[in-house]
Amino acid sequence: MLVLALLSLLVAVGALVLAGVALRRTRRQPTAGAEALPEDVLGLRQEVAALRAEGKDALRHLTVVRYDAFGDMGGQLSWSMALLDDSGNGVVLTSIHGRSEARSYAKSIAGWRCDQQLSPEEDEAIGQARPKG
Repeated sequence: MLVLALLSLLVAVGALVLAGVALRRTRRQPTAGAEALPEDVLGLRQEVAALRAEGKDALRHLTVVRYDAFGDMGGQLSWSMALLDDSGNGVVLTSIHGRSEARSYAKSIAGWRCDQQLSPEEDEAIGQARPKG
């Protein structure tokens, strides 16, 4: 039940972020449509640079690592999820499931690092979310 509530909260936060980005884009762009786009190469490059700058802070690097937290339980019901932007800022969420309870943790990430000690699974989720190259 707690997992469903947490996932619902994550979906709601994601929807709010996307709505904010969409609202910001509609405010920036004139309503004239395609005629409002620049026709020269320099203008198009500036538009692309502006779009890249907008997307830089979006939590778009998402990875989920599922695992068995306890040896006597199967089904990989425990998980760690990293939600990060291009600079490695965001959060890692963890839910550890036992026989009679589930515990959830959230740790802030800044620059691909965390001030708190990370579990191997949390570290793996952050590593997988980091863009290659």
